[in-house]
Amino acid sequence: MFTNNTLPHSFDLIGVGSPIMDLLAQVPESFLATVAGAKGGMVLIDPAEMELIVSRLEKSPATVAGGSAGNTAVSAARLGLRTTFLGKLGNDSTAAAYRSHFSAAGGDSSRFKTAELANARCVSLITPDSQRTMRTCLGAAMTLGPSEIGVKDFVGCRHAHIEGYLLFNPDLANAVVAAARAAGCTLSIDLASFEVVNAARDWIFTQLRTGIDVVFANEDEIHALFPDQVGQQNYATLARRLAEFGGTAAVKIGKDGAWIARGSELHRIEPIAAPEVLDTTGAGDAWAAGFLYGHLKGWSLPASGALGSRLGSECVRHLGPAIPESKWAEIHVLARALS
Repeated sequence: MFTNNTLPHSFDLIGVGSPIMDLLAQVPESFLATVAGAKGGMVLIDPAEMELIVSRLEKSPATVAGGSAGNTAVSAARLGLRTTFLGKLGNDSTAAAYRSHFSAAGGDSSRFKTAELANARCVSLITPDSQRTMRTCLGAAMTLGPSEIGVKDFVGCRHAHIEGYLLFNPDLANAVVAAARAAGCTLSIDLASFEVVNAARDWIFTQLRTGIDVVFANEDEIHALFPDQVGQQNYATLARRLAEFGGTAAVKIGKDGAWIARGSELHRIEPIAAPEVLDTTGAGDAWAAGFLYGHLKGWSLPASGALGSRLGSECVRHLGPAIPESKWAEIHVLARALS
């Protein structure tokens, strides 16, 4: 690890990102023809476009608290990590519901900031192949600025987990990593999407050279980071290449598992097959939560990856990013067995 804070910690993990309420809608493939942008990934839209998309849905969408770092923080809290969150909520009923959801999961809500605006929302359009196409209106979350971020936001936190979407605002991302490092936090970043990597490649490499403890990437993101490897499926080599910067590289390859590299270590993490894949929303975030739990508990890389694989597999069996209450007891049994 690159940083260390020997003072007592109030929190094991602070998530940093946009507290977004997800609107989940199962749609036919043909519906995507009415939505600007390509299938898959995430595109930012304005409030008018959000209302237009929602108005065309055949059924009212299901509502669940989301956001990449938010999903990871909630699952980390459910696993038992002392967890808090840094992001900006709005002042509407959606914001109140988000705060309530985070607290109910066991997270601390004292570090949320607020704005006199509507809360962020993301409509997740889920096609029959279980692929999700996301269109996001950031609302209040978009107004979080670098001047609002300081060391005090991270004091007492052992580890900061940053969602890649934050990198669309490099000044804000710089303020976050600087404040987290100054407070003694270790850092992880989930690259979030290939669009993020394409927009922020220089920033990512600068921070990798400075020191990031854990980096999460999926197939599209790792190929966007190393475009000279596009078309090559040797994810073990790509994981090693990412780990050459000095941290831990976790390359998630969906139903085919993952590769984890750190120093001289390289491990294949076997997938856990899901009987039925209903929705992939949040699966990578759940995987990251499981891995970070093991990482922060001092587990081996294979054990941390195994818990990540279990959470990711459970997530895709349900609509939305939240793992149902009824599943956590058996997940805790596995965590105890892996420790």
